[in-house]
Amino acid sequence: MNSLKLFILCCLVILFALNSQGASAELTVNDEYRLGSEDIIEISVWGDEELAREVVVRPDGGVSFPLAGDVKAGGLTVNELRDKLKERISEFIPDAPVTVILRKVEHPKVYVVGKVNKPSVLVMGQDMTVVQALAMSGGLSPFAESGSIIIVRRSKDGSQKVFPFDYDELADGENLKQNIILKPGDTVIVP
Repeated sequence: MNSLKLFILCCLVILFALNSQGASAELTVNDEYRLGSEDIIEISVWGDEELAREVVVRPDGGVSFPLAGDVKAGGLTVNELRDKLKERISEFIPDAPVTVILRKVEHPKVYVVGKVNKPSVLVMGQDMTVVQALAMSGGLSPFAESGSIIIVRRSKDGSQKVFPFDYDELADGENLKQNIILKPGDTVIVP
């Protein structure tokens, strides 16, 4: 890797690190974030220690909580889940003050495999491009075929679409449109 490419990669890593420092704080106040599988949330009912616990959103999108039973959380915002739990619990405890806090974001994920310095499963706290995913995976290894990277995306119908990515072109300031925003479940493969 020549020094210009290394310099560009270092700049991108620094920019991404600076940009992502505020991402976790942003998620806790962003009413648009939709809960997903493996996210960790804390649910509590004020004044009742028995009704306070951390729960993990199951792969089917559900959570279980005393007095509320199984509740669909996947796809809901924190506020929508709180309202749903409050409605269910109010049958047993009228006007119960229910709190739902997002403790840890564990979805959506993208995967970076192959000849990178740190193959990774990355949690997308915000939009992420191919270059950002590569930077978060420690960059390309010296043996990577930087002009032959591919992104594999699975469609809802099970078919797969492949997007070519030529890191060398991007580092030279060419074909910038190939630095697409990744979607949940995408796999970046570096041969």
